[in-house]
Amino acid sequence: MTLRLLAVHAHPDDESSKGAGTYAYYRNRGDEVMIVSCTGGERGDVLNQGLEERAMAERDMPGLRRVEMARAQAVVGFEHRWLGYQDSGLPENGEPLQANCFALIPLEISAEPLVKIIREYRPQVLVTYDESGGYPHPDHIRTHEISMYALEAAADPSRYPDAGEPWQISKVYYDCIFNHPRIDAVCQALAAAEPESPLLEQLSGIREWMRDRPSRATSQVPVGEFLEVRDRALRSHASQVSPDSAFFFWPNELQREAWPYEDFELAKSLVDTTLPEADLFAGIVNEPQGTA
Repeated sequence: MTLRLLAVHAHPDDESSKGAGTYAYYRNRGDEVMIVSCTGGERGDVLNQGLEERAMAERDMPGLRRVEMARAQAVVGFEHRWLGYQDSGLPENGEPLQANCFALIPLEISAEPLVKIIREYRPQVLVTYDESGGYPHPDHIRTHEISMYALEAAADPSRYPDAGEPWQISKVYYDCIFNHPRIDAVCQALAAAEPESPLLEQLSGIREWMRDRPSRATSQVPVGEFLEVRDRALRSHASQVSPDSAFFFWPNELQREAWPYEDFELAKSLVDTTLPEADLFAGIVNEPQGTA
C-alpha cells in the first residue's frame, strides 16, 4: 500500500519551518508527501538583511518566493501544489485586509481546488494548523479553516461533484513543532554543553516567550537523521530566514541529543491508534475505501 501525506501550509517557507524534517523522514522511507501552499507569499517582507537576491525581491517578490520554493522542494523531494490565492499580509493598527486576499474569499469557493487535490492525491494523512493558526496571521487561521472544510467536503459525494471521486482522509494532525518542552530541553542541553554560548541567551528568551503555551503533542516523528535536510530546505527560503537565525538554527548534534523529534497533535482519527505515537500513519493498515 502506498502511504501518502498531504500537508497544507499558508505560505512558501512554512513547509520548511514547520515539518521539513518529517517530510524528509517519510520520503526517505519511501512514502509520498505533497505540500500545498495556499498563497504565494506575495506580501512577505525581506527578513534577511544579507539577502543576495535583494534586487529581485524588490522587483518581483512573488517570483522570488516561487524560486525559493522550488529550491526547498528539490532539497526534500516532496510534490508541491500552489492553491493560487493572494497573501493576505499582516495589517497593523487595525488596517483592513486587501480585497480578494486569501483570508477574505468565502470558504466554499477557496476550498474547491483543495478538494480536487485531496480527491486526486488520495492521502491517508492530512497535516495542517490548529484553530489559532499557530500564530494569529489571517492566512494561517484561514489555512486551518480551509483544511478542515475541504477534509469534510472531499469525502461527501454530494459536494463538488465535478471535483473527482470522493475520498476520506483517515487521520488529521495539527503542527505543534514549536513547543515549550522542546525549547526547554534544548536550552538545558546547551547550558550543560556550552554554558557561555551566546545562543543560550537568545534561546532562553524564546523559552520564556513560550512558557505559558500548553503542549498538545500526541505524536513525535523521529527526525534526528534529517535535521541537515530540514536546515537546507529552510535556508532555501533565503528572503524569509536569516542564515544564522537563533529562532530556527541550533546545533544539530545537540538537538539529536535533546529532542530529535517533530511534534504533532492528533486532531482526528478514523482508525484505531495508541497514544503517544511515533508514526503519523500508525493504525493505517488497509487502504481506505475513499467514500464517506
